[in-house]
Amino acid sequence: MAMTQLGAALRRWRDGVSPDTVGLPAGGHRRAAGLRREELAQLAGLSVDYITRIEQGRASHPSMQVVEALARALRLSEGERAHLFQLAGLALPGRETISMCIAPSVQRMLGRLTGTPVAVFDAAWTQLSANPLYTALMGEWHGNDLNAVWRNFLGAGSRVRHTPESMDTLQRQQVADLRTTAGSYPADPRLQQLIATLRTRSPRFEELWQSGSTAPHRSARKTIDHPLVGALTLDCDVMNVTGSDLHIMVYTAEPDTQDAERLTLLSVVGTQTLIG
Repeated sequence: MAMTQLGAALRRWRDGVSPDTVGLPAGGHRRAAGLRREELAQLAGLSVDYITRIEQGRASHPSMQVVEALARALRLSEGERAHLFQLAGLALPGRETISMCIAPSVQRMLGRLTGTPVAVFDAAWTQLSANPLYTALMGEWHGNDLNAVWRNFLGAGSRVRHTPESMDTLQRQQVADLRTTAGSYPADPRLQQLIATLRTRSPRFEELWQSGSTAPHRSARKTIDHPLVGALTLDCDVMNVTGSDLHIMVYTAEPDTQDAERLTLLSVVGTQTLIG
């Protein structure tokens, strides 16, 4: 089947992205300087087969979530992102919906902080991107578990060691954040569906939602039980990007401690395990 305009544009953008700019090794024999299909699939969280079908014109109507994932993986500018939505036959999300776009400057920051676990979340606490060390530290999530609120109320939880008190604080913070986000984006259908599901399926979420509980995010020390390197106690800071609702989560270790040594070890063995 002939390549569509969408497929041709995707291939052109893929060819124009150097692997080292997105944190991937550039070694090995390459016919072109850009990303391989399997590398784009890895970055976007999609299957190689689906990337192939889009490029060959056999899947010309991807969903908004797929288009957003491709735009982030390809480091597209705002104009290129808008063009990708147009080629996919989708309306560009308006200001009434939560943005899933990560500015190129934030993408560059993720690529350069190789020795620090960093992840980016949208206003509803859905993980949009993470550098390899964050994924090695916290594990790789898929589907609904990409949303931190879902994960802590209904999903698989995380590697963070919690006491009843620390879990209570975290859940109050997350409900408060989600309530604020719902006030800012009352027409966002994905957000409304998330809240409705949480209220229906989690009595604890419904209790906190009804109570109007507030608990602002603060820096915290967290212990992560890692299956390869053991327990790491790290400082967790959450920062917001000026001009957007993105949350950046950063984990750091106190210098000259066993935790710092274990984080350094994880930066070697953990990321190798992910690549392998």
